[in-house]
Amino acid sequence: MTGLDQRSDAVTLPRGPLVGFATGSLGMGVWVTVPGLLLLYFLTDVLAVAPWLAGLTLLLPKIADVLLHPWIGHRCDVEQARRGHRRRLLLAGCVLPLAFAALFAVPGGLTGAAAAGWVAVFFVAGNLLFAAYQVPYLATPADLRIGYHERTRLMAFRMVVLTLGILVSGLLAPLLAGGDDATRDGYLRMGVVLAAGMLAAMLVGVAGIGRLRRTAADTAPPHGPGGWRALAASLRDRQFRWLVGAYLAMSTTTHLVLAGVPYYAEYELGRPGLTTVLVAAFVAPALLVTPGWLAVARRIGKQRALLAGQAAFAAGSLVLAIGRPAGLPVLVAAVAVLGVAFAGMQLLPFSMLPDVIRAAGGTERAGTYTGVWTATEATGAALGPYAYALCLAAGGFVASTAGQTVTQSPAALDALRYGFGLLPAAVMVVAVLLQRRYTLDGAARADAAG
Repeated sequence: MTGLDQRSDAVTLPRGPLVGFATGSLGMGVWVTVPGLLLLYFLTDVLAVAPWLAGLTLLLPKIADVLLHPWIGHRCDVEQARRGHRRRLLLAGCVLPLAFAALFAVPGGLTGAAAAGWVAVFFVAGNLLFAAYQVPYLATPADLRIGYHERTRLMAFRMVVLTLGILVSGLLAPLLAGGDDATRDGYLRMGVVLAAGMLAAMLVGVAGIGRLRRTAADTAPPHGPGGWRALAASLRDRQFRWLVGAYLAMSTTTHLVLAGVPYYAEYELGRPGLTTVLVAAFVAPALLVTPGWLAVARRIGKQRALLAGQAAFAAGSLVLAIGRPAGLPVLVAAVAVLGVAFAGMQLLPFSMLPDVIRAAGGTERAGTYTGVWTATEATGAALGPYAYALCLAAGGFVASTAGQTVTQSPAALDALRYGFGLLPAAVMVVAVLLQRRYTLDGAARADAAG
């Protein structure tokens, strides 16, 4: 770490601006959660889109993110160098709620491939707008004169509020869509209501970032945006590669689980209404355990704490593969274990990212690094549902329209259960193997202690 980081460890951010900054994550939480939770199910069980096509509908728009997010990261650094802030991109990203509402406003006459095309168009638009907000938002910790532990504290505030957004939207979205009797009109209503909340939260987040920058902005003279050479440098950064590779596996796994929840509740547990129970069990623990993860990270370091969270997630996933014979209380408890691990896997990597950025050269590269990071997150958000859709297709799962009853084959039921349990455990093992190669954390802790 640099000498600047050692000196800035003494800077403590005021609670008010921290809360304002974190509020922006409420709106981001809706976009992260609702499409991941409901969009695959919306396509296959409301719009009669075949599982293989539904999976492609979610995957292909995300491929564009691999290019769009680093480009937005570059533009973000240009804005920082020219204007001393990244506000214009943040405000452009506040158009995201319109794309979110349109995503579920599929015209009544469209089903099958035509409906999939509608969803794909607005999914691409939404992903671009989300990147415009997310990249400068997540670059904020690297822009501030704060050190190792204060970055974790900043992201802990963000994690608690993000969890609240995930929890509220994850519980409200199925209910607003119609619960067990979800309809097109219900999904439209859900999209409009949640979009309004997203807009308000995102605007508060913009204001909160402005207050944080006025409190502790890095005053080092800018060196100009790193451009594509900075992008190449980020890809050559060994510490960043291991961290981002592990995060890709983590993001894929968590989004796979979210996509599988409605299917697991309806077909394995026999009660579609249990979707909200499982979502609550997955997300709610983070509201309670995030301070615990913060304390653990202070005691043993972010790296070892993250490895523990990854191992816990893999263990909980194996229990879910057992399915109904394990009993509902055991399965809900297993999902809660996943939720505890999920809290750590959100807090710790996001607080390690600015450590890597500062070690690599500081704020002038923050947007570029963050753009690659968010592209990775978007890729995981696509790969997870796509992997689960492939499991359904391999098992012979039959798509349907809203109100239509279909009896699934035993092979389809086995596929949706193993896809919800065994596959996440296997991918999380990959995350552990990659994460073990990251070695920056020990040096960062030593500098903070010094």
